[in-house]
Amino acid sequence: MANIPPVLPVIERCQTLFDDLDLNVVKQWKAAAPGRKAIGYMPIYVPRELIHAAGMLSVGILGGGDQLEVIQGDAYYQSYICRIPRSTIELGLTGRLDSLDGMLFPSICDVIRNLSGMWQMLFKDKYVRYIDVPQNFEDEVGGRFYIEEMQILREDLARLAGRPITDADLNASIRAYNENRAAVRELYAYRAAKPWQAPTAEVYLVLRAGMVLPVEEHTLLVREYLVAAEKVKRPRRDNARVVLTGGFCEQPPLALIKSIEMAGCYIVDDDFMLVTRWLLDEVPANANPLQELSRAFLHRSATTAAKYEATRQEKGVFLMKQVKTRGAEGVIFAAPSFCDPALLERPMLQDVLTRHAIPHTAFKYAENTGQMAPIREQAGTFADSIKLWSAA
Repeated sequence: MANIPPVLPVIERCQTLFDDLDLNVVKQWKAAAPGRKAIGYMPIYVPRELIHAAGMLSVGILGGGDQLEVIQGDAYYQSYICRIPRSTIELGLTGRLDSLDGMLFPSICDVIRNLSGMWQMLFKDKYVRYIDVPQNFEDEVGGRFYIEEMQILREDLARLAGRPITDADLNASIRAYNENRAAVRELYAYRAAKPWQAPTAEVYLVLRAGMVLPVEEHTLLVREYLVAAEKVKRPRRDNARVVLTGGFCEQPPLALIKSIEMAGCYIVDDDFMLVTRWLLDEVPANANPLQELSRAFLHRSATTAAKYEATRQEKGVFLMKQVKTRGAEGVIFAAPSFCDPALLERPMLQDVLTRHAIPHTAFKYAENTGQMAPIREQAGTFADSIKLWSAA
């Protein structure tokens, strides 16, 4: 036992949670106390603080990945869209999501909007809501709209919980998520500083654990990983430092992340599971909670293809900050096949990178991508070219 690296038990636990499509950990959480409820969500961004304040468990649903064969789900959607709605439907129809008492569908694209309607028709006994977000970023316009949207969700969850959700409840939840966001920021900063000590395949699994664990437990897990990772001295390689972008909704297979790293790339920033990092700093937890959550969304949140940008001048600013603050040498655009937001935005972002002489490459994937050799070869060639250009 003494020879087991201290990081291994943490990663094995996260891997078990990652592989569990039946959400057994959610079932165990609910069984531990009578009346507990769990709310699923597609994790680009939803205000999880409201779910937590209702005493419920928020559960991130990211499709079936490469573990699930989609059979029934293909009957509900055309073939020329991304895979995640079909595999999510498959999870629901096969009973794997029966432990959820409701589902939230955030504003990502038309496909996910349609998935929320499909869910309402297929699972009439479950609470379902499409979480709309503002397209105007003025406090008196978009801010008021978003506060009203959150108030509706607050009242719905209160009815489901059988008790009111007070401002004190919400502020306590904001504090819990502030702590979690701080821990995730520490994790990302540590990986950027020492990517050989915190491989992205491990960081990804630690993040995925937060999709099914209570937020307080996940915060402890992140910090446990950071301590354990520092204790294991790993070889440092002359890899290219890259930002990986485009996987904000349908997630890449774990093997794809490993392939990019094996090809000679250190991933120093990404847009996986943005719900954990959408709000960029601490939300005040001693004021009007919905107003503060709204202000954080409007003025201090991450940028992605699924979020409206008022002017073309804003396009690429967030990505450039990722490149500069993380010390990246290049960008890999990895978008799911048929992902309209990511694929429509990509040429505009590529133009920005080209103007700033930042190397970039691009490929597409599906959550069940099985053939990794071409991706590994492309990533390896990209890493080699970065080293050649930087040497020149």
